[in-house]
Amino acid sequence: MSMTDVLSVEDIKKALGAFAAADSFDHRKFFQMVGLKKKSADDVKKVFQILDKDKSGFIEEEELGAILKGFSADARDLSATETKTLLAAGDKDGDGKIGVDGE
Repeated sequence: MSMTDVLSVEDIKKALGAFAAADSFDHRKFFQMVGLKKKSADDVKKVFQILDKDKSGFIEEEELGAILKGFSADARDLSATETKTLLAAGDKDGDGKIGVDGE
């Protein structure tokens, strides 16, 4: 399964372009722009599984740093600050990783 099986190529391109500059990433706006906010829980889980590169059931900090590459191989890495901000927003139980349900 690839990201474009779930999300529109055009939406992905627009979102990646909007956050191409270093330290410009806003996860809420990005996920809205790629259309993830309008997707079913099942589709969100599919996207999560694509982003979970090591198939651990969690997205860890290292995977978060490369999250944009999960949408397009030529996308940039997040900065350390962007990665920490995204982790803090998604890590509901404080264990340093994000589960499909935010845990």
